[in-house]
Amino acid sequence: MAVALSDLWSSFETTVRGVTVGVELPGVLLALPVALALAAWLTFRFRGSGGDWPRRRRVLLFTTRVVVVICLVLAAAGPYTVVSRTTPGDPQVQMLVDESRSMGVTGADPADLASDIEAEGVPVTRSVIASENTSRIGDAVVANVDRGSSVLLVSDGRVTGGRSLDEAAEIARSANATVHTLDLSVRSPERYVSLAGPAKTSVGVQNAFLVRVGGAGIGNGSATVTVSADGTPIATGEVAGEGAYEFTYTFSEIGSHELTVRLESDDRFGANDVYYKSVRVVPKPRVLYVARGEYPFGDLLERLYDVERADSIPSDLSPYQTVVLQNVPNLALGNVSALQQAVINGTGLVVAGGPSAYERGGYQSSALASTLPVSFGEGGGRTARITLLVDISSSAQSGMRVQKSIALDVLEQLGDENEVGIVGFNTRAFRVQDVVELGGNRSQLQSKIRRLNSRGGTDLGVGLRGASDLLSGPGTVIVISDGNDRGSTAVQAARRLGARGTQVITVGVGNPVNDELLTEVAGVTGGQFLRADETDRLRLLFGGDSRTFASDKLTIVDRNHFITAGVETTANPPLVHDVSVRPGADFLVAAGDGTPAIAQWRYGLGRVVSITAYGNDGTLDGLLQEPDSLLLTKSVNWAIGDPERGATGVVSAPDTRVGQPTRIQYVGEDRPAGPPTFRQVGPRTYETTVTPTRTGFETVVNTTYAVNYPDEYAPLGPAGGLASLARMTGGERFLSGEAERIAEVVTQRAISTRDVRQEWGWVLLTAALIVFLLEVVARRLGAYRRASGRRATTRTGRGVESEND
Repeated sequence: MAVALSDLWSSFETTVRGVTVGVELPGVLLALPVALALAAWLTFRFRGSGGDWPRRRRVLLFTTRVVVVICLVLAAAGPYTVVSRTTPGDPQVQMLVDESRSMGVTGADPADLASDIEAEGVPVTRSVIASENTSRIGDAVVANVDRGSSVLLVSDGRVTGGRSLDEAAEIARSANATVHTLDLSVRSPERYVSLAGPAKTSVGVQNAFLVRVGGAGIGNGSATVTVSADGTPIATGEVAGEGAYEFTYTFSEIGSHELTVRLESDDRFGANDVYYKSVRVVPKPRVLYVARGEYPFGDLLERLYDVERADSIPSDLSPYQTVVLQNVPNLALGNVSALQQAVINGTGLVVAGGPSAYERGGYQSSALASTLPVSFGEGGGRTARITLLVDISSSAQSGMRVQKSIALDVLEQLGDENEVGIVGFNTRAFRVQDVVELGGNRSQLQSKIRRLNSRGGTDLGVGLRGASDLLSGPGTVIVISDGNDRGSTAVQAARRLGARGTQVITVGVGNPVNDELLTEVAGVTGGQFLRADETDRLRLLFGGDSRTFASDKLTIVDRNHFITAGVETTANPPLVHDVSVRPGADFLVAAGDGTPAIAQWRYGLGRVVSITAYGNDGTLDGLLQEPDSLLLTKSVNWAIGDPERGATGVVSAPDTRVGQPTRIQYVGEDRPAGPPTFRQVGPRTYETTVTPTRTGFETVVNTTYAVNYPDEYAPLGPAGGLASLARMTGGERFLSGEAERIAEVVTQRAISTRDVRQEWGWVLLTAALIVFLLEVVARRLGAYRRASGRRATTRTGRGVESEND
């Protein structure tokens, strides 16, 4: 086998009975035979000052020279040894204690735990990192970990500000610090209530609101919630366990209205049993409906909005919040330039199809075409660079057969024009297949998916980083996982992908599926979460000509958008325009053949929706009946945006919580009278910031906003991120009564083992010097003895001669 010349100068080492022996420059040893040959030649050629040396003297001289040469060459090679040495260290526990209000529902007793640990002979240092309504746990962990340090976090992990636990784990891991956590139990049941719904609506519009009840340790027991509007009860319902109660309400008066939800509960905290919400009711938005003929869509609009009808686009669009066009041909559109400018300035636009619209109405040759989120005559799915990210962790092991089946199904949905690679992940990312064109490599990718095996833990964040490395630029990551890694760094990794233009689509596979995490991971990149039986939607996005789509009804492509959220389709309009979704637009709903039926984007400051499915009679067919009609009304509502846009004398006062500042904005000609004091931040725009100290309703400039209980009171119970924090930093997860085990682990980790390296070159140099000096001394003594013998022989010879004389 050929050896690179540079390898001869790389260090070499081996282990003998636990001791590592090595040399820094093994190539120097090649000089040893040359040096020995030279020493031999010089030794046996040298005859000495007195003539030939006896053979014995030459052998002795050669031996000493060999020793000196060997010592010098070995010293030049840099010999060393490495020995592991263990020291007991100084075990101690640095305990970070969370004393915030949310800890009141747990059974934590840090003082007793510290006493029990100290009883095991390990000292404890306690530091309070959170109290009252403030829980900046992530910041506290970062502030208390040093390089190589170890801490015990006694907290429920409920962060109310600052860094998240995931961010703290990343920083602690980079500092090689260890964070141990405590697995806390819920001591007593605790419920909390909240209310979700529109903050602004119009007179006469039916609004949907959702009361949510959550808590810790509440099981399946039920609780009663009562809703009041402006002090008058309007709804009452029972909520079982952690559930929800939905109700609808229609406001009949313009102005600020107060909704209050009360939860009947006798648990520890009373503050989180009441929730307040303010709703600002404004006049119906003004909508311009442009159509050449009478259509049912116009009647639907008039029931909800202040509608003005026209048969073409006028020059002045300033009175309207949005414009709705239906089945108007290009030549009859009217002032398209005025419409384009109005949309750029913020006016909404909804364009509904028909036999005289879109490509049938000549829109492709109109200035209107550039305003729309669809283009013409380019049907078919999009193509992209895609990485299939497949979960091969142990948590997926029992369902690995299903996992592979779904991965193969996902691959089947993708058109041949796409470029696809494969990454498997557990706690590491494995490059299974580089990105290649799918058309000629489909069978190869299928084979590699079938050969995947499960092992190890789960870290979706690591997998996403591996997928990003494989893409080496913008693209799409399709994740196939159960999502059961309890958070880790997945969301942060997804945000980084989104920032570089990569979309993440997650497919939930397994039992159970952490759909909350998978939805968040997809959402932060503008992607979506699909269940295992919804993968055919990928055919709509990436199918291309080789993977056509067919359905017997409209199909929701993106459930995360305002227009489609919560809508279940039943209609199947028979006709659809020949359009495709533009890059940068959102494909929301597909027709039965996979062609875009509803798409949206933003054009300037305005919002534009294209509705391209219609019936044989030119109407919007089944889209006019519930539940599909929600797609129409929600499309118009989304296009309208803020119904008070452009109005003056208007106050924006978002609801807030105790201790959290809220920014109040006023738009008008003059600065409003205080208190509070407003400052001018732009033309006719004034702002102030207030930080409320009590719950309830507050009024500023005749506008009401709600103040709710602090974040500290919801959610409650141990957070899932604690286990991830410990795992990511190499820490342990202890039970509250495991003082002995805590002491044992801390003592064990305090024992330090370090490698001690000893250089031996100086010993060899010293040995060579000693041998050389001994040789010189020996030779000098030998020469001296021989010289003395010769002188004695000479003196004896002369004495004999004198006597003879």
